[in-house]
Amino acid sequence: MKFFYYILFFLAFSFTAGAKTIKVGKQQAVKTIQQALDIAVNGDTVLVDAGNYKEHNLIISKSIALIGINHPVLDGEHQYEIISVKANSVLVDGFKVIHSGVSSIEDYAGIKIYNVRDVIVRNNILEDTFFGIYSQYGTNCTIESNHLTAYGEQEQQSGNGIHCWKSDSMKIIGNTVSGHRDGIYFEFVTNSVIWRNTSVKNLRYGLHFMFSNNDAYITNIFKNNGAGVAVMFSKNVKMFHNYFEENWGDAAYGLLLKEISDSYIENNHFKKNTTGIHMEGASRITMEKNIFESNGWAMKIQASCMDISLSNSNFINNTFDVGTNGSLVLNTFNYNYWDKYDGYDLNKDKIGDIPYRPVSMYSMIVEQNPPAMMLFRSFMTTLLDKTEKILPTLTPENLKDDHPLMKALPL
Repeated sequence: MKFFYYILFFLAFSFTAGAKTIKVGKQQAVKTIQQALDIAVNGDTVLVDAGNYKEHNLIISKSIALIGINHPVLDGEHQYEIISVKANSVLVDGFKVIHSGVSSIEDYAGIKIYNVRDVIVRNNILEDTFFGIYSQYGTNCTIESNHLTAYGEQEQQSGNGIHCWKSDSMKIIGNTVSGHRDGIYFEFVTNSVIWRNTSVKNLRYGLHFMFSNNDAYITNIFKNNGAGVAVMFSKNVKMFHNYFEENWGDAAYGLLLKEISDSYIENNHFKKNTTGIHMEGASRITMEKNIFESNGWAMKIQASCMDISLSNSNFINNTFDVGTNGSLVLNTFNYNYWDKYDGYDLNKDKIGDIPYRPVSMYSMIVEQNPPAMMLFRSFMTTLLDKTEKILPTLTPENLKDDHPLMKALPL
């Protein structure tokens, strides 16, 4: 057995020792990146000097490290895909990638990963690309610390910043994305994590999940995107410590959940969104320790949702706390703080002695007749809500918090 380990060590050392560094630049023997890729073999490192390289359709078909010094510029001249990764264990680090081609047929990208594994794309700047970084059938790939900026004006003519399709065990870490159709897009992606990214001012969604299971997104910022964040037709998704801010518009949400199940939403902050969370067809969702602050609606829970558990959360300065379109509600609310609660606590246990019903009559009227919003803060709407609390007839009887907290939680 010891002899076997010696053989493995010798082979690994021989592979490393045989690897070489190829330098590319005006002052180097190798002038173009394509030439370096042609002569490189597995294990080599290609170092590219600073400068402008109008090279495109660069296909990496060997397991190499392609590293830029002081962010050399790769210009696709608005016609081509720029870097295509078609080998396992490739590193692409430190480039400025600009002006990829745009097509309604081909998904041109600044950097595209094709059916390979263990690829790392990090510390790159991508500007004015159709798709930024694209993975199809990628496995165990890392996309880290990249800055992606596009200048799209219409969704139909824009691609996504970081786009993952039919990929597994992806790690999307510490990227900044703006100006794309969707900042980050997952479709048929499993066992992956999205962590510490900032996705702002994208045309549609800051993050868009479709048919993606067993994933997590943690400590991200989604701000001022066209329609916020959408998680659709997925299950077992974990959403922890994210910020959903200033996603305003007629059909904008901090977070849209559609046909999602068996998922967890914890320690998130929803601030200044048209709707903090909008839920349709969701089931078995656990929500706790979230903050809903200064939203139009803190939450909209459609009648198609069931087994939603909401607890230990703060609702502060929202126009409406909860909206719904049905009278039968199969969800539980407990131990939340509601700033609109005007009950009492006679036994001083810091829990209100009477339940709080977060759905107001006026919110249900607005849900069915949006122009009624013109009457907001009028004497008539206040009277309707007060009357409904005394003699509830239209608001769901069982949508209530039986243990409302008297003080906000220190979240």
